[in-house]
Amino acid sequence: MTRVTFADRQLERFNPLARVITFDDFDKGYNGWLDLSCNYVGENYSTFDTVVDLDAWAPTMLSSASMRFASSHGSMEGTYSLKLTTAPTGGPHTEPPAPGSMGMAIKRLSRFGNPSTIQIETWYAYSPVQDRKGTGEEDIRAFGFFFDVQDAEHRYMPGIRYVNSLGGDLVKRWQYFQVTPGVTQEDWNLGIKDGWNMPGVDNQWYGRRFADGSADGFQWVPNGEQDLLYNESPDKLNWLYLRLTVDVAKREYVEFQSMDRVFDLRGTSPTLAPGYASIENLINPVFFVETDTNRSVNLFLDSVVYSTQ
Repeated sequence: MTRVTFADRQLERFNPLARVITFDDFDKGYNGWLDLSCNYVGENYSTFDTVVDLDAWAPTMLSSASMRFASSHGSMEGTYSLKLTTAPTGGPHTEPPAPGSMGMAIKRLSRFGNPSTIQIETWYAYSPVQDRKGTGEEDIRAFGFFFDVQDAEHRYMPGIRYVNSLGGDLVKRWQYFQVTPGVTQEDWNLGIKDGWNMPGVDNQWYGRRFADGSADGFQWVPNGEQDLLYNESPDKLNWLYLRLTVDVAKREYVEFQSMDRVFDLRGTSPTLAPGYASIENLINPVFFVETDTNRSVNLFLDSVVYSTQ
């Protein structure tokens, strides 16, 4: 069989691995991305016992990025981006995520082609709702990305998180997903002794959080300070590049890239949890955004490429 390859010009702004599994241009629709929801499998469709309210996250939507003064901002190349938003419900950063304080989008995939390496890339922008004076940069607590992976033995979640602001003070520093040694299941589930989640699963929600921005589920990237381009007003979006590469054969990070900076994370591993029932060969990419105050904030994804080798 002769293999014919057609290259989409838009891929020129990405650096995919050998095999592109999905190329999601949101001018063409949702492409399988949707809200991250919990498991409604209990009595009257209830979920498991949890301190974090998993029902309250704001919806994911296609958006032309309408602004207070700029009308429709559009996307980086086209009209529509995928918009993650939050409710205006930020709480103290030392407490579990408040109801509605996060927005999350997931694409539900599976392992295909027996890859040794997986990679996500996106062009994105972030901004608060322009509902008051000021630049609003300090209202955006954090945003990031992670893979939810399960192989024949373990479930694990390699990911990165940009801590933008804590309590109104700009931090602008990257973290990666890894549980601090010694964290117990009760610690992870925020006081529930036999909580459903194992340490290393759902770092974006669970684990204790501390005043300096550290947490049970996140570690600071060495030399991870980065002053990202935000602009001078909430209605001005500048598009930024992000790439995360993971070695699923070794269950290790490889590297992540933010704009022109590449952070080498080789030899670092996400925390491995025992495998869960019914999800072997799971590979789900997830994006998220968090508000730090009583102001809704947004993460816009122009397009996303998932590739493997």
